[in-house]
Formats: sequence, C-alpha cells, structure tokens
Amino acid sequence: MNYQIPSESIVKLVDVTPPPFISLSPDDQWLLILQPPGYPSIADLAKPELRLAGIRFDPTTYGKSKASYFTGLLRINLETLTGHPVTGLPEPLHLERFQWSPDGRYLAFTQNTGTSIELWFIDLTSGTASRIPGALLNDTMPGTRFQWLPDSKSILYCGFPDERGHPPSAPPVPLGPLVQETEGKAAPVRTYQDLLRSPYDEALFDFYCTSLLVRTNLQGKKETILPPAIYLSFSLSPDGQYLLAEKIVKPYSYLVPLDRFACEADIYTAGGKHVRHLSSLPPAEDIPKGFSSVRTGPRGYEWRADVPAELWWVEALDDGDANREAPFRDRLFSLAAPFKGEPIAKYDLELRFDGMEWFSEDIAIVEQSWWDTRRKITARIAPSHPADSWQVLFDRSFEDAYSDPGNFIVRPARNGKYVLQDDGTGTVFFLSGLGASPEGNRPFIDRIHLPTGKKTRLWQCTGKKYEVPYYLSVKNKLKMIIRRESPSDPPNFFLIDPELGSEHPVTHVEHPYPGLKNIRKEMIRYKRADGIDLTGMLYLPYEEEEKNAGLPVLIWAYPQEYKTATAAGQVKDSSFRFPWISWASPLFFLMKGYAILDNPSLPIIGEGDAEPNDTYVEQLVAGAQAAIDKLVSMGVADPEKIAVGGHSYGAFMAANLLAHSRLFAAGIARSGAYNRTLTPFGFQSEERTLWDAPETYIKMSPFMHAHQIKTPLLLIHGEADNNSGTFPMQSERFYTALKGNGGTARLVLLPHENHMYRARESILHMLWEMEKWLEKYL
Repeated sequence: MNYQIPSESIVKLVDVTPPPFISLSPDDQWLLILQPPGYPSIADLAKPELRLAGIRFDPTTYGKSKASYFTGLLRINLETLTGHPVTGLPEPLHLERFQWSPDGRYLAFTQNTGTSIELWFIDLTSGTASRIPGALLNDTMPGTRFQWLPDSKSILYCGFPDERGHPPSAPPVPLGPLVQETEGKAAPVRTYQDLLRSPYDEALFDFYCTSLLVRTNLQGKKETILPPAIYLSFSLSPDGQYLLAEKIVKPYSYLVPLDRFACEADIYTAGGKHVRHLSSLPPAEDIPKGFSSVRTGPRGYEWRADVPAELWWVEALDDGDANREAPFRDRLFSLAAPFKGEPIAKYDLELRFDGMEWFSEDIAIVEQSWWDTRRKITARIAPSHPADSWQVLFDRSFEDAYSDPGNFIVRPARNGKYVLQDDGTGTVFFLSGLGASPEGNRPFIDRIHLPTGKKTRLWQCTGKKYEVPYYLSVKNKLKMIIRRESPSDPPNFFLIDPELGSEHPVTHVEHPYPGLKNIRKEMIRYKRADGIDLTGMLYLPYEEEEKNAGLPVLIWAYPQEYKTATAAGQVKDSSFRFPWISWASPLFFLMKGYAILDNPSLPIIGEGDAEPNDTYVEQLVAGAQAAIDKLVSMGVADPEKIAVGGHSYGAFMAANLLAHSRLFAAGIARSGAYNRTLTPFGFQSEERTLWDAPETYIKMSPFMHAHQIKTPLLLIHGEADNNSGTFPMQSERFYTALKGNGGTARLVLLPHENHMYRARESILHMLWEMEKWLEKYL
C-alpha cells in the first residue's frame, strides 16, 4: 500500500517546528541558538547506506547516515542579550557537528553538501562563516572526527588518503565458504546488528573507514600528521605537544562491533613522530557475562586535563570478570611526558571504574559502580599525591533517585579540556541534579566544599513550573542559563542571577499546539496489590471535567527493573512539564478524544538474591491491573475500551500483557523483540543467558504464548532496525505465529527506518495505522 496520512489535527502536531538547541561559548560571551528542521523526507532516508562493523554511513558523503542536523543559527551576546545573525553560512545550511575553539572565538562545524562533509568555521566576533579550503572529512567512524588544537588556530581532523582509488567490487562468484571456529573458550556475546560477515565486508570497511590525521589552519594550510589507518579515536594533550591515537587493526571480528575490535594505542608528538607504544589488544569477543564485566588490558585512555601532558587509564584486576570474587576490580595508572619508564599505579578501585573529572594536583573526582548491587561510589582524590588522599563523598545505590546528590558541573578550560567548575576559590564546586522527591522532580544546583564535603543549596526549581539548569558561569558574577516550562508554557531559556533573583528571557518559543492548550494533566498515584507505590502521568482531552468520564484510554508504558521495592516506588517525573510531542509520543491521540496514561510505573523487582525477571509476568500484570483500577475508580476510563502500547521494550511489555491477561481491548507494539531465544546471551537488564534461566526466557517470550493472545495486536517495525536484539525478524515471526494460531494482528514494516523512526512519511503512516486500529477496536 502507499503511505497514508492520519487526521488533519494529528498532522498539524507532527509538522510543528521542533524546539531550538543552545550552546554556550567557553568564554561565556556567546550563546548559539541552533534550529533543527522538521522531520526529513523518506527520500532522505533512502539515500545509499553501508552497514559495517556495527556502524552505518553514506558511501557518497563518507558521513554518518540519517544524522541529525541544524538548518538555522543565531548568536546572542550574553552581555547585551542581543541577537546577531551569522553571515556567509552555506545555503542550505546542513550543520551536523560543531565544536568551540578553546578560546571561544571560533566555532568549527561540518556541512553535509550531499556529496561530501566540509569543514567550516564561524568567527563569533565578526559573525562571519567561512569554509576551510580543501578540508573534507572522513566522518564514517563514531564520534567527532575533528578537534581544535589548544592554541585555537588549527584543527586536527580525519582526512582522505591522496590515492583512494575505487571501492572494492563484490566478487561475482564466491571464492569459498565463510568459516568461523571456536576452541572451547566461552564468548557470551549479545545480539548485535550490522556486523562484518565476509572478506568483501572487510574490504569495504578498510576502504571507507581508512583516513589520515591532518592538521589545517583556518586558511586551509595543511600537514599530514599520521598515515592512513582506521582511527578509533585521537586526542591532543592539554599542552598540544602530544597526540594519543587509537586505531583498529586486524584480525577483524564477525561477532562484535568495531568498539570491541582488535586495537592499538600509541603516543606521538603533535607533529606525528612516534613516542611510545601503549597497548595492543585482541578482539574482545570473550568478555564474561555480566554488565560489570569488561575487556582485559588497558582501557579508557584519557589526558589529565589540569596538567600539560599526563595520560591516565584503567585496567581490570579481576580479568574483567564480574563473576569472580576480588577485593579490587580496577586499577588506575598514569604516565607523564616524556613517557619513559614504567606506568605508575595510582589507585585500586573496589568497584568498576566509571569516569573522572579533573581540577588540580589535589582535587579530582573518581566514580565507580557495580551493577549487581546498584552501588555507586564518588570519591575525591589528589592525583599528584595518591598516597595522601581518598575521600569518599557519596556511597549510595544509583537506583535510589531520592538520595542522588547530582553530578559535578564541569567547564571548558583554556586548553580545550574540561575541568571541575569552581567558584574561583578552588575549594567550592557545584553539583547539579534532578531533585527527585515524593512531590516530583525539582532540579537543583548545590555548592559543595572540598575537602569537607559540606553542601549548601544555591538554587532549586520551585512553584508550579519545571526548570532545568543548562549552564553555570562564575565569570564576573554568578549567573545561570535555565530552561523553564509548565503544562501550559513551552520550554524557553532564561539567563538568571540566582543570588539577586533577576532574570532575562533568551528564547521566545510560542505555544506550538493551540489545539491542546486546554487539556488536563495530572500525576496520579496508586498502589499495586502488594503495596508498591506507583505513579503515572494522566492526560485528559477536555477542559470540562464532566466530559472526561468513561473515555477510551491508551496506556503507553515501558517497564523498569529494580533491586529494591523502595526505589521502585519513588516518583521520578514532574507534573509541571510541558507536554512536548515527539514522533514516539502517544499524546497525538488526545486530539481524537482519548485519555492517555503515559509512562505509568511498571516496576519489576527482585530484592536480595531474587532476579526481577523470574516474576516478570506476574509483576507486569499486577502493575497494569493497578493502573486500570485507578482509572476506573476515577471515572475516567471505560474498562471495555482500554488499549496498551509501547516501543522497543515497551512493545515487548504490551505483547506480554496481551498474552497473560484479558485487561485490554487492543494492543500496539512498535519495534519490539518477542522471542527471547533469539537474544540468548541477555537482554535489557537481564544478565543471565538462556541456558542459565531457560524457564524465565520462555515465560517472558510472548512468541511462545502466541496461542494465548486473543486481543487484536498491531505490530509496527522499522525494516532497518539497528538496535541490539530487535531485528525486524522478531515482528515478522511473531506475526506469523499469531496468524498461525488464529489471532487478530496486523504487521507494518516501515522502509528505511531504524529503531527510532525519522521520515515524515513513516511517522504519519505510523500514526494513521494507530489511529485506525484504536478506532476499530476501542
């Protein structure tokens, strides 16, 4: 069939201009307002695409396929709060990636021309944009493929070999069979998409992903720094004198994506002279099962941001195996310029290393965590004096939202790296968090004194609105940029002085949904039969209370696993947020008179040694029953006209609810996985394999219970789904099982769509399918 279009009221919601994105310059002088476009056309998604080693790219441009981009740009001077256009921008603007120069004077960005990825820059002082002559990027690999030098005068980027030749051609006749072999060592690998499958794939990967590292100034004078290779990452030292480069080497893997390929790490001078070989790692095909398991050998190379040239990294002390007993899991190492001698062991970590933030020789922050216990430790260290420091600041469960102290705020340093934001004294720093509480989220910023650890509240969202801090500056005087919204006011950005209480609007976004101005929004609270506290965000289509009775209801949800009932019952949302409608939202159907219960709590709990998923079905049905009972008791819902739906793991949920209950009149499942034997080495938060817990895998697979599903089920899937485990085959086989067992179902495959749908035609057709399904069965 051809693409279809839903009701005009829904189309208008789809075609709303998306909200702007903001970015603050490192010197706090300029704020960029970047405008994304509406949804692209299906013609954009249908452009050529190669899928190799877990990545997808356009072989014409050597850029990432289906990449997000911006089409509009405005600069605002934060001293005067006046807006200034940028002249000389390419037309049409197709800005994909950008990066500020360390001094804040320039902004480098990539422009997708349709045939190549060009490197441009904006001079913020003059407001002019210019293309760097001859600077074409190979942007096939993950991450940003260009980086400013600390002097803000030159850029290092991934360019092309002089003699590229032509892409390899597929052999017209097979040269032989494809062979893989294992010799008794366990390799429990999850289900990945787009892996290499043949020598021809390897040849394509080599051809398209090989690049040079090139340095260019803004006038286009270039110098090749490193020869052709497949560079996984590269990073200049804070003083700009050294270059860390990690590259992929053979043998390639057919089991894992490129971030687990064999790789080598080396240090060079900024001019490309080899200084030291750091490591050579084999393919990481045999990482033990468990979310806290890691590959062996050095990992996570990172320049220490507060000194000229000192490299840090981490290595596992337990062979990377989370299932082994060990007093310490990881060890931090460092090696400083000139990179001679042996690395220095700095700290042994009780849990698995999560990351670091730098400030000075006496202050840095180290985070570590452990999945099975949900434990997280945040500590202060003195990186230059490890024997004298280890101060635990927070030791908590990371699933306990109410105790979350927030994250340390960082700022860009003059060398282009990021360091902790202090108040100018070197002893007071800042934490930013969501502020979860029984009353809902109330984002905040705290001051924290180090080394005492004493905290004081600087600012917190209050009143019947929702505010989130985006940037904090202490230059000249303390000021913040926040985003403010309410159920009736769309998100806008404000510059505020939290101490004086003054504020100035930065953006002026008008209400994008006139037809939804009078909807009612409420966070409802209720209990599961076993006493677990639950919440959900209820949207009612009519302003008049008497009209919001006995309505058809769409429940749209996504279950979550927990290790404690206490954490499962916590409130993690705010009723004061604006109902911004993305392509994935169920709120479109408010326009058709449906009540929507969005994201109701569906916790799956396994306390102590119990595994949450061993009682997944029972807890899922109990949570859904509690939500329906609440809606019926409020008089909102017609109990015979309730549908359930979800995307991804929410689709899996919806199918399970139809298989194991008779609570719903219809179901909608988008881009889900329904047969867990096809994801045998774990899924979502399940660490166990199919062979560890066969009964759980079978019980949780709606495919295995297709004969029990009598409720009409709409299945929608992107035919190019790139999410781990959710192959389109999952929906195709599930539909076949439903049809074979006499069920009522409809299968819709959206051409060229990934796990998250992008094209306007696809989104409109998806909504048409959902609208017709709900009309028919509710």
